[in-house]
Amino acid sequence: MSATQKPNRIGPKISRVRELRGMKQEALAIELGMSQQAVSAMEKKDTIESELLAQVAEILGVTPEAIENFDEDNVINYFNTFNDNSGAGAYSSNPAYTFNPLDKLIEAYEENKKLYERLLEAEKEKIAYLEKLLKG
Repeated sequence: MSATQKPNRIGPKISRVRELRGMKQEALAIELGMSQQAVSAMEKKDTIESELLAQVAEILGVTPEAIENFDEDNVINYFNTFNDNSGAGAYSSNPAYTFNPLDKLIEAYEENKKLYERLLEAEKEKIAYLEKLLKG
C-alpha cells in the first residue's frame, strides 16, 4: 500500500452508508439480531466477515461492493454535479425546481381525500352491518 492510498476501512464505511440511509445503529442491530454495542464495535473495525457484510448491505439496500468501494469524496463530487452553473443550482438563492411545489401539494391533498373517502365508506359499511345484526 502506498503512502498516499487510504486504507479500505469497511466499518466506518458501513457507518457512513447507514447514516446516509437514515438508519440508527439500534435499527441495524435489531435487523442483524445483535446489540447496538456490537454494531458500534463492527463500525470501528477495518474488516468484517463477508457473510456479515452481505447481511449489512442487504439491510441497507446496497450491494457489498457499494460499501467496499464507498468513497465520501466521490459522493460529494457526485452531488456537486447537480449544479448546472446557470445561477439556479443547489446553493443558489433562486433554485430551479424540476416540479411545481403547488402541484405536489395538490396531489398530496387528492391522495388524502381519496383515503378519507375510502375510510368513510368502510365505516358506513360497518354501521350498516351492526344495524343489521341488532335488528335480526
